[in-house]
Amino acid sequence: MSAPIASVEPTANVEPAARSEPVRRVAHLDMDAFFAAVELLRYPQLRGAPVVIGGSRVPRGQSDGEAAPFARLRQYVGRGVVTTATYEARAFGVHSAMSLMQAAQRCPQAILLPVDFARYREYSRRFKEVIARFAPQVEDRGIDEVYIDFTSAPGGQEQGGRILASRIQQAIAADTGLTCSIGVAPNKLLAKLASELRKPNGISILYESDLAAKIWPLPVRRINGIGPKSGARLEQLGIHTIGELAAAERNWLAQQFGPRHGGWMYECAWGWDDRSVLTHSEPVSMSRETTFERDLHAVRDRAALSELFSELCTRLAHDLRSRGYVGRTVGIKLRYDDFRRATRDQTIDGYTDDAVVIRRAAGLALKRAALERPLRLLGVRVAGLVARDALPAASAVPEQALL
Repeated sequence: MSAPIASVEPTANVEPAARSEPVRRVAHLDMDAFFAAVELLRYPQLRGAPVVIGGSRVPRGQSDGEAAPFARLRQYVGRGVVTTATYEARAFGVHSAMSLMQAAQRCPQAILLPVDFARYREYSRRFKEVIARFAPQVEDRGIDEVYIDFTSAPGGQEQGGRILASRIQQAIAADTGLTCSIGVAPNKLLAKLASELRKPNGISILYESDLAAKIWPLPVRRINGIGPKSGARLEQLGIHTIGELAAAERNWLAQQFGPRHGGWMYECAWGWDDRSVLTHSEPVSMSRETTFERDLHAVRDRAALSELFSELCTRLAHDLRSRGYVGRTVGIKLRYDDFRRATRDQTIDGYTDDAVVIRRAAGLALKRAALERPLRLLGVRVAGLVARDALPAASAVPEQALL
C-alpha cells in the first residue's frame, strides 16, 4: 500500500537572510561513546581496540598474550547486556542493549570491561559544568547528553552557532579529555538529528532550508520516538525515509497510526518542534531493578528472591531520600523466563520514601502477579513523585501504616 502524497514542495536550500533580532538556535550535545571513552582514559593502551562495556562482573583476563589481564568478550557467560561499545566494536555490529552473549558471537576478540557508574557520573558532572560556563540555559537529558539554548548566548548566533559549539567542544576536550558531537538547529528535534550527522567529534549546523537536503534522506527510525513497531509499519506502507514521511498526507497518517501519533510523525518529518529548553524538570518516577544470573522461582528460591526484593526497596528508598522526593504509587516489574513481562501497582495513602513502607506496598503488588514461571528480572518503582520539601508533614505515610 502506497502513501498518498501531499502537495507541498520542499523548501529551497538557501541560507536565511540576516535578521535584526536573534533567531532561535538550539544545540544538542552528545558525548561520543561516553562510557567507553571514560574507560579509555583509564586504560589508554586499549585505544584503537574493540572494547565493550557491560555487566557488573566480568571474567578475569587470561595470560594468552592478548592484552592480559583484560577479559575477552568470548570468555563471557551470563545474561548481561552491552551498555556501550567503542566505534571499533560497533563496526562488527555490536550495539547498546544487545546481550553480551550475542555481542560475543559478533566480536569475540573485543575487550570486556565492567560498568563503573560512579566514574561516569563524575565525568558527566564535569562536562556539564564546562557547558554552564558558556551558556546558562541547559536541559539535562541524561548522563551523556544535553540540550543548550544558543539563542542569546555569546557566540550562539555566529555562523549559525558553530562558533559557540566549537568553543564548548574544545573546552570539554581540554577539561575532560573526551570528545562530543554537537548539532545546532532551529529546534530540539532538528538539533538531535543534526548531532548524529558528523559523529564522532563533529559539529553540524542546520537551518530550516536544509531540511530537504540533509534530513529528508535519513531513515524514519532516526526520528527519536519512532521505534521498531512504528518503523516496521511505515516500511510496510512504503515509507522508508523522513522525506517520504513528509510527502505523505497528514490525514492518511492519522488513519494509519491514530490522530495523535500520526500527526506527530507528520510534524516531525517537516521539522516542526516548539518545545522549550527546560533548565529544570521534576522526575515522575524512580526505579531499581536487577537481572538474575540464573532464573529464580518464587517458591523454590523464595529466600533469595526475598533478600533481593528487600535490597531493591532499600536502594530505591535511598535514591528517593538523596534526591529529596517522596511518592505514593509503588510498583513492581517482572520478566519471566520466556521474556514475557508483567507490572503491578499499589497506591498508598500519602507519600513515602521509607524502605519498609515501599517493601510492604511492593509486596502487595507482587501478590497480584502470576508467579508460576521462573523469573529473569525483578524491579521496584515509586511513582507520583513530589519534592519532600513541598509536602506537608501530615501527608507522609507512617512506617506502621502497612504493617
